[in-house]
Amino acid sequence: MYEHDVIVVGAGGAGLRAAIAADEAGADVAIVSKLHPVRSHTGAAEGGINAALREGDSWEDHAYDTMKGSDYLGDAPAIETLCQDSPYEVIQLEHWGMAFSREEDGRVSQRPFGGLSFPRTTYAGAETGHQLLHTLYEQLVKRGIQVYDEWYVSNLAVSDEEKPEDRDCHGVVAYDVQTGEVAGFKARDGVILATGGPGQAFDHTTNAVSCTGDGQAMAYRAGVPLEDMEFIQFHPTTLPSTGVLISEGVRGEGGILYNAEGERFMFERGYANNDGELASRDVVSRAELTEVNEGRGIEDEYVHLDMRHLGEERIIDRLENILHLAEDFEGADGIEEPMPVKPGQHYAMGGIETDENGETCVGNLYAAGECACASVHGANRLGGNALPELIVLGKRAGYHAAGKEMEPAEVQTGKRGEYETATIDSPVELGEGGSPGDAVADGGAVAAGGSADPDTLLEQTVDAERQRIETLQEGEDGIHHSEVRDKVQKTMTQNVNVFREEEGLKQALRDIREARDEYQNVTVMDPSQTFNTDLLQTIETQNLLDLAESITIGALARKEFRGAHWRAEAQERKDDEWLKHTLLSWNDGTPELWYRPVILEGEDKKYEPKIRSY
Repeated sequence: MYEHDVIVVGAGGAGLRAAIAADEAGADVAIVSKLHPVRSHTGAAEGGINAALREGDSWEDHAYDTMKGSDYLGDAPAIETLCQDSPYEVIQLEHWGMAFSREEDGRVSQRPFGGLSFPRTTYAGAETGHQLLHTLYEQLVKRGIQVYDEWYVSNLAVSDEEKPEDRDCHGVVAYDVQTGEVAGFKARDGVILATGGPGQAFDHTTNAVSCTGDGQAMAYRAGVPLEDMEFIQFHPTTLPSTGVLISEGVRGEGGILYNAEGERFMFERGYANNDGELASRDVVSRAELTEVNEGRGIEDEYVHLDMRHLGEERIIDRLENILHLAEDFEGADGIEEPMPVKPGQHYAMGGIETDENGETCVGNLYAAGECACASVHGANRLGGNALPELIVLGKRAGYHAAGKEMEPAEVQTGKRGEYETATIDSPVELGEGGSPGDAVADGGAVAAGGSADPDTLLEQTVDAERQRIETLQEGEDGIHHSEVRDKVQKTMTQNVNVFREEEGLKQALRDIREARDEYQNVTVMDPSQTFNTDLLQTIETQNLLDLAESITIGALARKEFRGAHWRAEAQERKDDEWLKHTLLSWNDGTPELWYRPVILEGEDKKYEPKIRSY
């Protein structure tokens, strides 16, 4: 057994910033990660970090833009915390040596991004995430923080009291990829989940193969609700053949979208008469797919993104890696010709329910980054708001897990307060048979023996996880996890995409339940104990099953059009009925859906929902 004050699971931007903060607060902190830190998916972020740094801008304007972009489903205390803290954290990164792009006068550069009323997106070329990741990793090394890399965390050690808010998390169980050892990691003060999103639930995604929503699934099974999972962002500019991201920075620098008829359709077709290509991502993605569906797409699949008019010098200075991506994956020279792009799954606005300090309803369990939902993004995230979430809320989670209070913040009262229960009214909608709790080697996070001391509880959880792994490897003539995962990814991309229809969502749930039944006969084909990626991906596939189902249940229940969630049967935003968060609880493997109100009361003002146009 390994023991530290604070255990951080995941080594991307949120995990690194949380670990640094916990160390600053005086805790003995360690990171446990299935990847080496600089391989984390944060490194793929291209666009930038929103922060109100210049004269003429303010955190209040940033907060208003964020609330509007969220389609008024963001929680004001969390949004205002993000926007107030972001300038300080960006300056801190600059002091730590992050290589931001700069103007001729030496100031850090900022450019326009979609949905922003001021050019406040700070960037490092088109590789901001890469620079951020390495800057934070340098600070990690400087502080001598322990990293257990290539240790896959597969379960949480959580007590089993009846009510989740009475439970406590005492550590995690992890599998050493190099040796096959299964070991416990005890956390004396807190566990912080920073494991990224569930992008691999879709087959056309910008997300790395490692983005399997592990933290979300483990927290869900431990009793923490998942919040607003139906809100999935589809980035409007991904490469058709691979899903590789083409930064919003291209449009921020002046890139133009054209359809097959040569029309600048964002303006000429009236999708965004004021902001055009710099409307929010949900608006642009729907516009592109509408063009394709109405026969104005190129090869009936994509549109063109043109940056040739920017000139070679500016492109190479600010967007050089975009040239390499387009050339390598599509054979397109961005200096000489337009690039093919189409929407692809990119980001999960929802996740583990937390407040703005990363706290969940389970004692000593925290979450930060894309795996969490403090509700800073609501129904739609603005480009440039993901990276400040990592550094602002990652830092806050690190301090709080270490037992150190930061400056007073408005607590999101009501997070576990009054709520409205809900039911899915047709058994077809939840699928027939195949409860999540029936899956082989269930992997449920709640251990037996709620009154056990932390050491005993952790040992019990380790023993259960060893048995789970042995069961997975003992099967014969079973199905391979890839068949199950493929079924889930295909139905999610087909039925739970930008445009959603009731029958398609019901079909997705039927497909997911069928895949869950098949998973009960899953077999790990590789018997080895070292570098057994087959075993890890089998465990990840169960996580994807749970998360795909939660996304689809939320999408089926929310009968309105808000932000990234479009419903064919409900073509309007219904504030009188749906100005509330969707919560999904595990409930022993039978998903329980309920709601709580959106918090629109900020520090000095109340945000009034308005018509959202660009």
